[in-house]
Amino acid sequence: MSGKTLYDRLGGYDAVSAVANDLLPRLQGDSQLARFWNHRGEDGIAREKQLLIDFLCFGAGGPVYYTGRDMKISHKGMRISESDWSAFLGHLGATLDAFQVPQGERNEVVAFIQSTKPDIVET
Repeated sequence: MSGKTLYDRLGGYDAVSAVANDLLPRLQGDSQLARFWNHRGEDGIAREKQLLIDFLCFGAGGPVYYTGRDMKISHKGMRISESDWSAFLGHLGATLDAFQVPQGERNEVVAFIQSTKPDIVET
């Protein structure tokens, strides 16, 4: 493996942004997950998308500073279940497939996302 960051190996900001632009509509269109975006204005959704991009870029070692709240605070009270998490992972997998993310990088992305689960899923 090269000395490049995951951010660089994924293609940088534009690639991460494209992934977010593909993933969010998948999540919003899912009958189980849509409730998390119901009654949200366009501006709020746009801000959320930008925070997602920043969070993913930062987490992948990119030169982006994430200014949002931590995952525990951001998701507290949303009642995100194991079933919701599984549905999310399915959409993430479909997005990674759509962008033909190589297996090594895919494993790193999924490991990073999985590391946030304890702060997001309510038990």
